[in-house]
Amino acid sequence: MMKKICFITTVPVTFETFILETAKYLNKNMDIQIHFISSFEKNMDKNLPRYIKYHPIDMRRGTDIKAIYSIYQIYQILKKEKFDMVQYTTPNAALYSSIASYFIKVPIRLYCQWGIRYVGFENKKRVLFKLFEKITCKYSTHIRAASKKNLEFAISEKLYSNTKGKLIGEGGTIGVDLSLFNIAKKNTYNKDIRKKFKITNEFVFGFIGRLSIDKGAIELLEAFKEISKQIITAKLFIIGNLEINTCINKDLIEWAKNNKNIIFIEQIKREELVKYYSIFDCFVHPTYREGFGMVLQEAGAMGCPIITTDIPGAGEVMINGESCLLIKSKDTEELKRGMKEIIFNHNKRINLSREAFKRTKEKFCRKKMLKNQLADYIDLLNKE
Repeated sequence: MMKKICFITTVPVTFETFILETAKYLNKNMDIQIHFISSFEKNMDKNLPRYIKYHPIDMRRGTDIKAIYSIYQIYQILKKEKFDMVQYTTPNAALYSSIASYFIKVPIRLYCQWGIRYVGFENKKRVLFKLFEKITCKYSTHIRAASKKNLEFAISEKLYSNTKGKLIGEGGTIGVDLSLFNIAKKNTYNKDIRKKFKITNEFVFGFIGRLSIDKGAIELLEAFKEISKQIITAKLFIIGNLEINTCINKDLIEWAKNNKNIIFIEQIKREELVKYYSIFDCFVHPTYREGFGMVLQEAGAMGCPIITTDIPGAGEVMINGESCLLIKSKDTEELKRGMKEIIFNHNKRINLSREAFKRTKEKFCRKKMLKNQLADYIDLLNKE
């Protein structure tokens, strides 16, 4: 008998980046009907495969007074379609969907906990968002954590029991497509990007993601500011959303914008992004909180030496001292020391590069991760 699954995310880009390949794989290997709910995006229905039915609703990021209406819209769709399983991720979509699907009694309510938002908050804000997380977990029948430490943290915080939560494989989402992130093309891509930006032998640091406080923007810019005084030719590529968090010192932002050695690039498609990984002599990811770090897996696939923080998620993708350098979060001095070590220790850099690629290939290959997910979906649906 054909099963019906609905995937729900707050914004379409999350579905396209982290779930679409899973949906395609399920369609290929199961007798299944697939639906997708998120906020509206023009032409989204045309961009999706025909076998995925798209339901756009009014749903936004951040705290929103229209949350109740979003829950009602999801409720109406779920009630009409009668799904065997609903899967949701991202904070708002997960909260709204867990509530709506609970009251309809969808048999399988799967929460993909790819990050725990309140970890980066303090005081009343932390209390409030922990409450939201508890509600989401309570109303879900099954939870898939992003990493082992995130799973252990959630259980220790009493968000859910160890019988409800589970880790698939080594963690993460859909892994890395090694046919796209093809290390054999690294030298060619490296030459092309260096030519494009008129860079010769300069040492290049790379950062990919939102330039915000919880991604370590302050520490990144302050550390590079000090390093660039000593190594005046060092470069820093910042790729991603440039909506700067207003809490970051304005003078620091102005310095970065006016520095010829810092290159800001808007978000680009993954087909182009892979080329930029190829130019990074060191990938820097000083985040405060993380699900599992897709960018770390992608950097590893392209053989980038990696610096990231010793926190749940980010600190589990690679192995400290072997395939990455782990530093304390919110520590500019330690980040600076790590960046200098990568610059001046050539052998260390080569070893980190080799081992990062090796670990990514063995643990986070997309084909392997999709097979693991398929087995989990089949198990869940058979239990139902």
